[in-house]
Amino acid sequence: MVETIMRCSFCSKDKSEVDRLIAGPAVFICNECVGLCEQVLSEQSASNFPTLDGKSDEELLADVARLYRSRGQVETALQERVQHLRSRSVTWARIGEALGMSRQSAWERFSGEE
Repeated sequence: MVETIMRCSFCSKDKSEVDRLIAGPAVFICNECVGLCEQVLSEQSASNFPTLDGKSDEELLADVARLYRSRGQVETALQERVQHLRSRSVTWARIGEALGMSRQSAWERFSGEE
């Protein structure tokens, strides 16, 4: 059985790297990203969110690893939504259009051989 690791959908930190992780419909946000959002909304400087140039090689490598590991969360959410749309008889053409791909490409990627 594969263990699903919950990660922030914004910064990709896993549950063990943050104080709190808030769940939404197929997404998560950590307390650190909520704090950053509060700063942005109150028009304060978001100085604690470094640019890529402000990060060391080790920090960038850690970011790449976290992002790579979180891709499954996004893929699962996408697959669930496409399946739900199909259960509502939404056409492959409409799904493909929403995803910027052809009807055939959407069917090939998400159908699971309906």
